[in-house]
This record gives sequence, structure tokens and C-alpha cells, in this order.
Amino acid sequence: MHPDSPNNKPDLKESTDAALFQALTARDASALATLYDRYANLVYGLALKILRDPQAAEDLTQEVFLALWRHPNYNPARGSLSSFLITLTRSRAIDKLRSRGASLKFLDRWSQQMSSQPPTNNPFEQVSIEERSQKVRSALAQLPENQRQVLAMAYYEGLSQTEIAQRLEAPLGTVKTRARQGLIKLKRILQDWIN
Repeated sequence: MHPDSPNNKPDLKESTDAALFQALTARDASALATLYDRYANLVYGLALKILRDPQAAEDLTQEVFLALWRHPNYNPARGSLSSFLITLTRSRAIDKLRSRGASLKFLDRWSQQMSSQPPTNNPFEQVSIEERSQKVRSALAQLPENQRQVLAMAYYEGLSQTEIAQRLEAPLGTVKTRARQGLIKLKRILQDWIN
């Protein structure tokens, strides 16, 4: 095949970031692959530094490049692509930390509500404890089975996510995703009652 043939694509590995981004906006998936090869370590390293969780950092790295593909809103006039990716990664990682913090606060309140309380002979307190238990059981019953199972193992059996993954013979990332989604749904269901 002649080198000037239209079927011969130029080697993108040698292209500038601006040329790659232009190809990406034209929906050239190989441009995304080249940008990923070029910057994935940078994005992952920053995500890991902020999140301190290799699986979460891997997930975030995928999210950042997927966002670049779906919404290519980088503006070369505002700085380098690497700076844009750093800003995007930092912003999303901080959002994840905030979300994780909110979930932990919710769980703390929930576990305080559910913690075993000293037995009481006061019938009103007995009814209140029973109402709380029933409300939580009802909320848990509304979750999909796989999310309910992970949360029950974590909070009733005291297992870590790694231990849950081993027991279920499931990837750790899957367990984390189920726990996170379950907590979000549980929080939504119990929000008015907890506050």
C-alpha cells in the first residue's frame, strides 16, 4: 500500500496533544487510546495519592478518560492537556472523598441508632427501639439482594470489604461498588428518619 493512501492513518503516538484532542473530538478512538497511554499513569498516580485506594484510583482513572471521550471540553487556550487532566482528576477525587465522608457519617449515625442499648423496662423505649429496628429492616429489604448481602455482612458480621470479597468469591471492586450503591439507596430511604 502506498504511504499516501487514504487508508493509511498517521501514527498518532508521535502527534501533539492538540492534534490528538482534535482527533478525539472527531470521535477517533485511537486518539483516546494514545492519550490514555500517555497520561494514565499521571492520572492514576494523582488519584491514588488523594484516594489512598488502588481500586478507587483505577476506577477514577477510567472515569476521567471516559469523561474526556464523552464530553471533550478541554480548551487548549486555557492550558496544557496534562493540566486539564490533573484538574479533572483532583476535582473528581475530592468529590469521591466528600461522598465517602458523607456515607461514613450516615453510617455512624445509623450504627448509633442501631447499637445495642441497655435493656429497659420502659414500654415507650421498648416500642421506640422496635420501631427503629423495623424501619431499618424495611429499608434493607428494599435494596437489591447483592447490595443487602454486602451491607449485612459488613455491619452485622463486622467483615471488611476484603473479607466479604473472599467469602463471596467476588472481585473487591464489585463488593465496593455494591456497598457504595447500597449505602446511597439506604441513605435515601432512611434520610428523613435519621435526621
